[in-house]
Amino acid sequence: MRRFEFCCLSDFLKSDQRRVKVPESIRIIYAGTPDFAVAPLEALIAAGYDVVAVYTQPDRPAGRGREPRPSPVKQKAVEHRIPVFQPESLKSEVDQKALRELKPDLMVVTAYGLLLPQAVLDIPRLGCINVHASLLPRWRGAAPIQRAILAGDDKTGITIMQMDKGLDTGDMLAMQKCEIKIDDTGSSLHDRLMAMGAETLLNMLPDFIAGEITPQKQDDALANYASKLSKQEAEIDWSLSATQIHYSVRAFNAWPVAFTHWQKKNKQDVLRVWQSEVLSTTSNAVAGTVLNCGKNGIDVATGDGVLRLLQVQLSGKKAMAAADFANAHHLDGQMLGAE
Repeated sequence: MRRFEFCCLSDFLKSDQRRVKVPESIRIIYAGTPDFAVAPLEALIAAGYDVVAVYTQPDRPAGRGREPRPSPVKQKAVEHRIPVFQPESLKSEVDQKALRELKPDLMVVTAYGLLLPQAVLDIPRLGCINVHASLLPRWRGAAPIQRAILAGDDKTGITIMQMDKGLDTGDMLAMQKCEIKIDDTGSSLHDRLMAMGAETLLNMLPDFIAGEITPQKQDDALANYASKLSKQEAEIDWSLSATQIHYSVRAFNAWPVAFTHWQKKNKQDVLRVWQSEVLSTTSNAVAGTVLNCGKNGIDVATGDGVLRLLQVQLSGKKAMAAADFANAHHLDGQMLGAE
């Protein structure tokens, strides 16, 4: 039996991309919710796999009107006339019975948002596999892309695992590596890994279905928990190093977006920071002090080093170059951060 190979995306693209032979009898249920999960679903459909149903989170309120909005995966399923199921959970016997009646051979899961009970994992003949945006076991959990950037990792990737009852703890079936570039943001890395997830899935499925992949166990000692992102953690702590703050600016772009407070007409206002860079200079100024404003941006003292803000945004306004913002507002010597 073939063990999976660790390779990068460029190696995959240069390799012989054989036409996938689709087993006509394989009935696949796909489970996913956000944008990231759309590409693997599209890939399965384009390759001719029989996706008999899609499971996704219930419609959630969104937008200014807070009207219920279908998930991106549901929208794609409806577009292709695939039946959609949206249970609040899969713990009830009623929902499990409905899934069994679909007679799936395989369930493919990508960022679904629900833990699957063992009773559900046991339903498909080939079990359930998960497309995960990390080189497991490095980052398990909801936000592996952003946590990798926050930690200063220089690489990440896609792992496809056989699901078990734990959180991203199943045996690994396939993996592809991806470099984290120095200018990568949570958004840019998300988009690259989204495409890589679809490619990795299609590349491994024929061998998996044929029983020609030897699963590899994860080393639990190397695991880290990638907790869900929150708006609160995006507030900049100027006592941290310039490097760490820069990581957070990159990781939280495009959500929830790093932010700080600044003094405007005797009241605090929120300033979002979309882009930054670390300066090699040091400063004895109090962390959060604006040291200089000019055509290159806004330089701020941190707990270690100086961070230059390159693109910022006021509440209710469009993002703009930090230099343009500084031209319109007096910032020299101001303290950034909540009082």
